[in-house]
Amino acid sequence: GFRSCDEKRKVQFDISEPADFTVGEDGVVYAARSFQLSADPTEFIIYAQDKETQQQWQVVVKLSIKPTFAELSEKDQKKIEEIVFPQQHYKPSSHLQRQKRDWVIPPINLPENSRGPFPQELVRIRSDRDKSLSLRYSVTGPGADQPPTGIFIINPISGQLSVTKPLDREQIASFHLRAHAVDVNGNQVENPIDIVINVIDMNDNRPEFLHQVWNGTVPEGSKPGTYVMTVTAIDADDPNALNGMLRYRILSQAPSTPSPNMFTINNETGDIITVAAGLDREKVQQYTLIIQATDMEGNPTYGLSNTATAVITVTDVNDNPPEFTAMTFYGEVPENRVDIIVANLTVTDKDQPHTPAWNAMYRVTGGDPTGRFTILTDPNSNDGLVTVVKPIDFETNRMFVLTVAAENQVPLAKGIQHPPQSTATVSITVIDVNESPYFVPNPKLIRQEEGLLAGNMLTTFTAQDPDRYMQQTALRYSKLSDPANWLKIDPVSGQITTIAVLDRESQYVENNMYNATFLASDNGIPPMSGTGTLQIYLLDINDNAPQVHPQEATTCETLQPNATNITATDRDIDPNAGPFAFELPETPPSIKRNWTIIRISGDHAQLSLRIRFLEAGIYDVPIIITDSGNPPKSSTSVLKVKVCQCDINGDCTDVDRIVGAGLGTGAIIAILLCIIILLILVLMFVVWMKRRDKERQAKQLLIDPEDDVRDNILKYDEEGGGEEDQDYDLSQLQQPDTIEPDAIKPVGIRRLDERPIHAEPQYPVRSAAPHPGDIGDFINEGLKAADNDPTAPPYDSLLVFDYEGSGSTAGSLSSLNSSSSGGEQDYDYLNDWGPRFKKLADMYGGGDD
Repeated sequence: GFRSCDEKRKVQFDISEPADFTVGEDGVVYAARSFQLSADPTEFIIYAQDKETQQQWQVVVKLSIKPTFAELSEKDQKKIEEIVFPQQHYKPSSHLQRQKRDWVIPPINLPENSRGPFPQELVRIRSDRDKSLSLRYSVTGPGADQPPTGIFIINPISGQLSVTKPLDREQIASFHLRAHAVDVNGNQVENPIDIVINVIDMNDNRPEFLHQVWNGTVPEGSKPGTYVMTVTAIDADDPNALNGMLRYRILSQAPSTPSPNMFTINNETGDIITVAAGLDREKVQQYTLIIQATDMEGNPTYGLSNTATAVITVTDVNDNPPEFTAMTFYGEVPENRVDIIVANLTVTDKDQPHTPAWNAMYRVTGGDPTGRFTILTDPNSNDGLVTVVKPIDFETNRMFVLTVAAENQVPLAKGIQHPPQSTATVSITVIDVNESPYFVPNPKLIRQEEGLLAGNMLTTFTAQDPDRYMQQTALRYSKLSDPANWLKIDPVSGQITTIAVLDRESQYVENNMYNATFLASDNGIPPMSGTGTLQIYLLDINDNAPQVHPQEATTCETLQPNATNITATDRDIDPNAGPFAFELPETPPSIKRNWTIIRISGDHAQLSLRIRFLEAGIYDVPIIITDSGNPPKSSTSVLKVKVCQCDINGDCTDVDRIVGAGLGTGAIIAILLCIIILLILVLMFVVWMKRRDKERQAKQLLIDPEDDVRDNILKYDEEGGGEEDQDYDLSQLQQPDTIEPDAIKPVGIRRLDERPIHAEPQYPVRSAAPHPGDIGDFINEGLKAADNDPTAPPYDSLLVFDYEGSGSTAGSLSSLNSSSSGGEQDYDYLNDWGPRFKKLADMYGGGDD
């Protein structure tokens, strides 16, 4: 090998014995031929010559013969340790028996990283029976025949154990092998012996820090001896030997202020502590230390070293109080404004920004006894924001002078006091603005009796303007809210008068209270206005008559049960309402003859029948109700009572439900007559059909037997008076126009089956307004009027409306149950028509009876 300081040098090798040896360009020496070496060492010279400068160097090579095991001299043989298998003891028996070893071979120590030459002899294993037998030796175990294989080999003949390559203690610290001795047949002749080979550590590993950069912190102002941090390094060599024993030291400190030796390190543990005072974050925020770790217990000559960096940050403590940048701050605020910033307070603090030692807190220490101001902190700039939290009146306070103090979120460090710069003065000027006028009092309550007519003065509702230092004209008034439009206000004086009648029962009055809102405006810049509420408590007067509730009732035809409970209602309140008095009117006399009313409480009464039986129908019962007002007020309410037939439970039957729905007895008779006429038509049609069939059988008809039946019915002309019989005047069923008093009807004139031309008794007039039951009620009332008419014959009063025209050959149907023709009719066949016609059979049947 040739080594030059100049790597670019081109070297050519040459040799002094070119006949026997040759050298390549890489410096490898070969034998040029086969020849026998003498017992003495052979020497030759190898030259290295620079191709450019022709400069030459040389080296002497000595070549000697390596002896074999058989050729070792006695002196050399004594240098190699010999391990002998233990003796075997024989019993008298013919076969051999093994005996357990009673000694242990001491371990073999082999230094790591040995340079050879390899194979390197370690020990010789021998059996004392090799004199009589031809033995073979072998070793087993990790490093021999197990991974890693091939590290240890043994000469099977001589038993010489050798190592084939350098060992590394950091990979395998020891090897456990087992030696065997067998004969040529492979039979074991000796018990195996254990061989332990320990690899002796060499200082071949440098210390290594766990981290190349270590970070630590220490508070500023820390006393000497304060712990900072710990650095740690490891060494792969044996830690129990000098090769792995480390020692630490600080090589350098940057910066070196205020002292070059601010820190020290424990050379065994790596703990870094402070050794000098004067740590000030505001001057030096960070120190950088170079730490060295050396093995061999720190021996600088033989030990191996490595370095790492320790970065120590000086943390902040609150050793600097906040200081105002000025002694006086100024601001201004409009009156009546809140939540606005009126001044900014600026401070300086040398501590680390955005930490509790730097964040400032402000408080007002004087000049604000009512707590109208507060000071917030801007988290970014650390400024104090003076804010108004309560409205300020310019007419009361025109200026404020506040005393404020600043401090940090955490207390100052021990021994440090707040300087005078931590206190300042804030001068705040209040700006006058145009304020809204206000009504006094608001709301304003007055008591007034209802029924006050339009044009009356109620009260004067005026406002005040708080701006005493502004030149303004008088206030102007206007109406803002008047739900019922009862009031008006004078725009100058604020006088309120009525423009409509005050009504306590109005829908706009709630709990006797009526609310109206008015507006007062000034002419300032900008114009301002204020609202006021006028509350009118309306006192009740007796201006509403009581009414009956409900307005419809149902009762039975018989005396029991027939009581109907009614209630009197009055829109007025006490004392102009109940208790109420209930009575029936004197006219018509039939009311008191048929009905009676009993008061059961102050608001309730009970209407019942006086007579034992009243025919089913709808009756209008007028009831006079009088309240307790002073003076009292009364009214006549009409109660519609539906009288019906009842079952044993007091409920209306089916027929009576028809009556209750508005159908009187006359209407029921009319329905039954219609049914009878329909049945007669059906019978006549059947008879006609039978006669027609007989005529068809007698002669050939040109008409198709399948001819439309309706055409046949139209051709049948035996209904009576023909077209004239259908000329009915039905207008009386919808709107009777002819009303004649009962008093002017001549006595003794009897009605015929034609429409009479003389004066008729007074019958009810049907209202033109639509009502679901008006026709039924009207017919029912007409029936009652006919029943009470002393000049009318006993036949049904429906004849008044049933004008059929003149010239009818069929005659009139109005003679049913009449005195003129009733005796000539036989209605006994109605008994055969079923239960629906039973009542007609009872009324019109019976012969002479």
